[in-house]
Amino acid sequence: MSRKFRIGIIGCGGIANGKHMPALKNQSNAEMVAFCDIVIDRAYEAAKQFGAPEAKVYEDYRELLNDSSIDIVHVCTPNDSHANISIAALESDKHVMCEKPMAKTAADARRMVEAAKRTGKKLTIGYQNRFRPDSQYLKTICAEGDLGEIYYAKAHAIRRRAVPTWGVFLDEEKQGGGPLIDIGTHALDLTLWMMDNYKPKAVLGTAFHKLSGKANAANAWGSWDPEKFTVEDSAFGMITMENGATIVLESSWAINMLQTGEAKTTLCGTEGGADMQDGLRINGEKHSRLYTNQIQLDAKGVDFYDGSKESPADLEARLWLEAVEYDKEPVVTPEQACVVSEILEAIYESSRTGQAVYFENKS
Repeated sequence: MSRKFRIGIIGCGGIANGKHMPALKNQSNAEMVAFCDIVIDRAYEAAKQFGAPEAKVYEDYRELLNDSSIDIVHVCTPNDSHANISIAALESDKHVMCEKPMAKTAADARRMVEAAKRTGKKLTIGYQNRFRPDSQYLKTICAEGDLGEIYYAKAHAIRRRAVPTWGVFLDEEKQGGGPLIDIGTHALDLTLWMMDNYKPKAVLGTAFHKLSGKANAANAWGSWDPEKFTVEDSAFGMITMENGATIVLESSWAINMLQTGEAKTTLCGTEGGADMQDGLRINGEKHSRLYTNQIQLDAKGVDFYDGSKESPADLEARLWLEAVEYDKEPVVTPEQACVVSEILEAIYESSRTGQAVYFENKS
């Protein structure tokens, strides 16, 4: 790489500390020079752990954006602020990676797409599950046509009892929803990407509040407060595409179901199928016999080495910086992420109205 990018982090909470900042720290062509958080101590701690020696700390993101030396901004704030901060950053002549989901509302997501086009700056969304080894392999065989026409799929995002009880996860006003917009978004993004199909026709969905009212509930991170649980505990949708393909999306933080799994997809094509339920499995028919292949994604048999060269987060960060450096389209385009947001919103709308949502009637 011929240059080192100067990067600002807006929002220094869990996802920034868990993914963005460690991955950027591992990139030789990146340096984090600015950190912003409404809890200023978090910004200071992030600067101390991940920042360049001269890194600055801010409480107001607008002050960070006034620094013309910053090339790239990572937006890691609650969902309701994604759009305004990202648009302001784009208009400040900065490239933007925004954490998922793209925005709280589909209208805000569309505003972000328009801002990226208007400013000519790059915008991507943090759908890191695309960068897992199984996802990368499956995308390759889908792109090469091994599965044929993919006409039916399932997007899986099921937790039995794993409700996030910290931050603003349970706050509908801040987040826009619960498991559907939090983890269902990953499963849907992965499925649409594999199908390379971003033209929805109609959506029918239901969101439930069946277990959220339980006090002293079993939960991976301790019991939730029913009074603060204002989002759904599970949500489901059926999406039909313009070409007739159909996707079933399932998401939950709390449900009485034993088969769980997050950010997984099941694909059914005319030439074969695939699923991520027990590793990555490819199925099909050959010489009048059915087959199931388990894909080996590590270097089994080699002690202390699994064959991995980069973590998904590191690969995501590297390819994002390469897109900026070489003026390439990012792996996750804003247009793709916008369709994900439009479908999620349609599921919520369908649940509220009890009616299907038709995309030809939407602006």
